[in-house]
Amino acid sequence: MSGLQLNRRQALLWSAGGLVAAGLPAMAFATEQAAADPAIDDIVTRFMAAFETPGIAVAVIRPGKPTYLKGYGVQTLGKPAPVDIHTRFGIASNSKSFTAAALAMLVEEGKVAWDEPVTKYIPEFRMHDPRVTALMTVRDLLVHNSGLALGAGDLMQFPASERPASEALKALPFLAAERGFRTGYAYDNILYVVAGLLIERLTGKTWAEFVSQRLLTPLGMTDAAPALRFLKGGNVAGRHARLGPPLRGMGPMEVIPPDEGPMTDAAGGINASVSDIVHWLEVQMASGKLPDGNALWSPAQQAELWKPQTIVASSNGPSDTWPARGVTQTYALGWFVQDYRGERLVHHSGGLSGQVTQTAMLPGRKAAVAVFSNTEDGVSGGIRNALLDLCIGAPAFDWVAAAQARVKAANDAALAELGGSLDKAPAGGPSLALDAYAGRYRDPWYGDIVVSKRGKGLAIDFTPTPVFKSALEPWGPDTFRTHFPKGAGEDAVIKFAVVDGKVTGVSMKALSPLADFSYDFQHLAFVPVR
Repeated sequence: MSGLQLNRRQALLWSAGGLVAAGLPAMAFATEQAAADPAIDDIVTRFMAAFETPGIAVAVIRPGKPTYLKGYGVQTLGKPAPVDIHTRFGIASNSKSFTAAALAMLVEEGKVAWDEPVTKYIPEFRMHDPRVTALMTVRDLLVHNSGLALGAGDLMQFPASERPASEALKALPFLAAERGFRTGYAYDNILYVVAGLLIERLTGKTWAEFVSQRLLTPLGMTDAAPALRFLKGGNVAGRHARLGPPLRGMGPMEVIPPDEGPMTDAAGGINASVSDIVHWLEVQMASGKLPDGNALWSPAQQAELWKPQTIVASSNGPSDTWPARGVTQTYALGWFVQDYRGERLVHHSGGLSGQVTQTAMLPGRKAAVAVFSNTEDGVSGGIRNALLDLCIGAPAFDWVAAAQARVKAANDAALAELGGSLDKAPAGGPSLALDAYAGRYRDPWYGDIVVSKRGKGLAIDFTPTPVFKSALEPWGPDTFRTHFPKGAGEDAVIKFAVVDGKVTGVSMKALSPLADFSYDFQHLAFVPVR
């Protein structure tokens, strides 16, 4: 039971085929691997050995030294192709900073304003509460304080489906708030999807076209594509996860397929190499200016992008077991901003099924790091911290041991919550004949499920999500659990509400306490389709 699972939830705690290239000319940046750095190599290889990591790529920018770029290990378990400085990874939510920067460019062009209501540009935009609809600004789309619950609506995006981004607008009115508008932080993806749609409304280009033409191409990000489906050629990192037993995040490392679809683009679609991401970090620290003097955006907009908007967390600061803990962590526009060992840290992470990536900058030092991993394990976050410490010259700290302690605590807590086993169903069972549970049920934001009699049992089909099809196992009173195909997201516990001998509704939750927040089964409320 080794490994440190880092899904989208935990990443926050560490925390172009078919497209026409246009815009400013591509810039030339240094992207060849520098001479070996034993200190960096030691950090990476120690983590990889401790957590059985298949592959890692890193970039380290330090003033007065060549940018350090290096790949380690293999792209995919069981295959010899190595990770190198041009291997492409899904950078997931690190893409949010590109979406925010794209809007900053449009603000400077006078096509949009940060504090104008979204409905000015997308008249059909609606939230659950009409009052919030009227107040929601372009800025609010990016800062995770809308009142929506953590990961609200993410089951529309993960696992993959062919849903277009426009379905986010149809779903939002049915996603109830968990708290008051602008009263607190809860990370979401769906409002970044709306931000991508806003870019399309303002420019007549899809988010993918705009980001490719106005950011990736002028920055010289030649390995990059705005989404996985646009990648051409090879040198693409595989995906790896621990699929149990007993829970995802435990057990041996296995190869899994990607599971993001087109709706994810503006919230987490970009694929890039560490050679690419260096350009992004450098232009951020140069306040939008390219090496030839041209500017993608102004220093004023850079300040806007990094200005804290929402308080994420507050603490007493560093501790003996976590010396990098910030006193205050905030969210700006597409970036987290916090203190790190007394310095300003601007950073983000990105988690997809089978890959986790990190980008981080210490603007006061003009230093930055990126760590891309081809596993869900949290190795990238630990390497990031160790590399930041190297840039700062911080006192020695065993980040490997700290990461191992974190995963053990999380796994122990999850097993305790489950009673240590998934082999024995809770007491109780169906109160009705199985035929009485069969039928079509509908949730207003997600869509339909179909429950059918199959042999001597029941089966379920989540019709919008192709991989979510399963037999149902009794799991308590009027409750069942799924057995989705191996590697297909997380299993669900499905509860049928029964009144006067009839099913009146269906609610759900993830089976595993370690489940990624994007499997937000708990936000579903199905009713029978009459």
